This record gives sequence, structure tokens and C-alpha cells, in this order.
Amino acid sequence: MTDEAWSTRGRRDPGVEPPTERLPPQGAADDPYAPRGYGREAYGFDPSVARQGQYGYNDAPPPPPPGYGDEMPPPRRRPPAAAPRRPRPPRRRPGRVVAWLLVAVLVLVVGGYFYLDSRLNRIDALPDYSGRPADTPGTNWLVVGSDSREGLDADDRRKLRTGNAAGRRTDSMMLLHYGDGGTTLVSLPRDSFVAIPGHGSNKLNAAYAFGGPKLLVRTVEQATGIRIDHYAEIGFGGFVGVVDAVGGVDMCLKQPLRDPKAGLNLRPGCQTLSGAEALGFVRTRKFANGDLERVQNQRRFFAALMDKATSPGVLFNPFRSIPLALNSTSNFTVDEGDHLLDLVRLMWAMRSLSGGDGVTTTVPVGGFGSSAAAGSFVRWDRAKSEALFEALREDEPVPSSVVRR
Repeated sequence: MTDEAWSTRGRRDPGVEPPTERLPPQGAADDPYAPRGYGREAYGFDPSVARQGQYGYNDAPPPPPPGYGDEMPPPRRRPPAAAPRRPRPPRRRPGRVVAWLLVAVLVLVVGGYFYLDSRLNRIDALPDYSGRPADTPGTNWLVVGSDSREGLDADDRRKLRTGNAAGRRTDSMMLLHYGDGGTTLVSLPRDSFVAIPGHGSNKLNAAYAFGGPKLLVRTVEQATGIRIDHYAEIGFGGFVGVVDAVGGVDMCLKQPLRDPKAGLNLRPGCQTLSGAEALGFVRTRKFANGDLERVQNQRRFFAALMDKATSPGVLFNPFRSIPLALNSTSNFTVDEGDHLLDLVRLMWAMRSLSGGDGVTTTVPVGGFGSSAAAGSFVRWDRAKSEALFEALREDEPVPSSVVRR
């Protein structure tokens, strides 16, 4: 040691050699980890040696990360976070919406049809017997209005002047034919004197009393030679309900009509008949020709009712069409093989009659008679009635010579 060395007390100890500063070896400036611009190249600093702790108190700290300093690129700015996307509402496809609507309408229509069809009252009305007339062109209905009071309470019977008779009897009978030869509605007077199978000759309405719809259909078939394809019957209560459901029926009267027994008091001129007034109108016999004019009024009214029931004002008005459908299906009695579609066809065929396109007539009458068993009755004109029935069997236009207005 030299004499310039320092002692531990801060004084120089001549026997101790002062520490010398060791410089890093040359060439350390080429170290890739040494950043530039800080003067380290001048000392030749070697980071690998410094990390080994070989330089005593002059050990350098770990070098900064590569690129720090002049060569460090500017920091990248992180793009702002995108706002969360809202879920897009499902695209509405008009075609799919329309398809679902059509399916819903179809289900409603089909379901409504089968529901209404199930409400029809069905009976076995069309008999199968030896000698029954063969099937003929066109379609033939036997439409019966009965005097059944079923569904009417005491108050209703008093208001409608229906009386209190029990059971059912035919109050009106009409034969409806439609086909290529047109539409024809023929009234069959209930007092017509005909042969009733198993009961001799009697009034036509007696067949219903003896054997119900089956015997009545057989009697009509044998008297006319026309095979009946469909049967429909409606009672007093159902008739009133159907008329009120369509909002009444317009009728034009040439003279006043008063019948206290039927509760009828109508003025002359065109007017709308309610259900109760309509029932009295088709039942009254206060005419000069008695039952013959009565059946004529029944045909007129029935055609007007069908025309009103199939009009746009009823069909497209739910406040009319729905009550009409419910009243009609619950009050009509049809054959076991008949369905709602058959009744719709009946209504459309009848609609043409009110416009004058078809023929409405009564079986040609040849005279009157009476007997102890039947009382007063009506005889058919054999030649004219046979010409009428022949035209219907052949589905041909009815000769004007046999038409009775």
C-alpha cells in the first residue's frame, strides 16, 4: 500500500493502498443491450459482466428493455372500445306473417264448420223400401215446417199465439228441385188427398202423424215419382229465431192482414216482418182461397228469407251471421246423411227464386172433396201434376201451362 492510503477513521493511512476504479473492458459499447445516448459507450460497459457482480461497488443496474431511448417507437394508442352492439330485432318477413294468418283463418273456418255441423239435429228420414223411385238428375229436397213447440216456454207460446198442442205435425211442405233445368219450388198443400202406404188414402199431413218423417217422405215419393235426396225440418221456435237473427224479412202486402188467432195485424205496403210477425204470416188462413193462398205466401216468404240470409249485409256482419249460423244449425232437423254444406247449397238455390230466376208454384189442383175419415181435402189435377213431376224427374224446365203463381 502507498502512503496516500486512507484509514478507517477517515484519515489517510500511509500503509494502505487506496482503491482504484476499474473501468469496463473496451468493446462493451458494441453490446446490443446498452442503450445509446446515455454515455455508456465511452466506458465500454459490459452488462453480462456487471450482472455477474465482478465490479464491486460499481456494479451497474440491469439494463433497460430493448428499444428504450431514442430508438423506442411511440406508444401505440389502443383504439377505443367499441360500444356493445344491441341485438337486432328479428327481421319481419311479410310472406311468413301472411302464411301464418292464412293457417289461422283455415283452422278457424274448418273448426267452425265441424262445430256447426255437429249442432244439426239428425234423424233417419229417408227410407229404403222396395219399389222406391230411382235416382234422377238434379237434387231434390223435402222442406217441412212443423208446428212443434219444442223450446218454447209458456210465455213464448202466449206471445207467438202457438197454442199448447203437444207433439209435431206438418204445417207446410215444399218440394225443392235444382239442377241443369233450373230451380223449382213446389208447394204441397197439407190437405192434399193422397195414398199413404199402410193407411189408405188421407190428407198428406196425416202421413207425418202416422209415421213421422220416414212415412211422409215415402208418401211424397210415391205420389210424385221423385226420389227425395235430402230432408229438412224446422219448428215454430227455430223459424222465429232464424228470422230475428237476420234482422227481419221484407215483405210487400197488397192489402191489410189481420188474424187475432195468429197475433197478426199488418198494414198494406212494404215492411220488415219480425220473427213473431213472420210466423203469423206463414200460418194464417185469412184469405179468400184459404190454404192455397197460404202456401203461396209460404213460398214467397221462404224465398225472401233465403235471399236475406245469403246477402252481404248478413254474411259479412258477424252480429248477423253468427246468430244465424247458431240458430239455423240448432233448430234444423235433417237426415242422417245431410251436412251443413248441403244446407248451404239449399240456401243458395233458394236465393235465385226471390230474384225471379226460378219457378215457384203449387201442385196443380183439380178440385176439392171430403170424406168421413179425412174431412175436407184437395185433389190434384192428374194430367198437369204429372207433367210437372215429369219435368222435375228429367231435370227439364217446367212447362208454363202447369205453373200456378
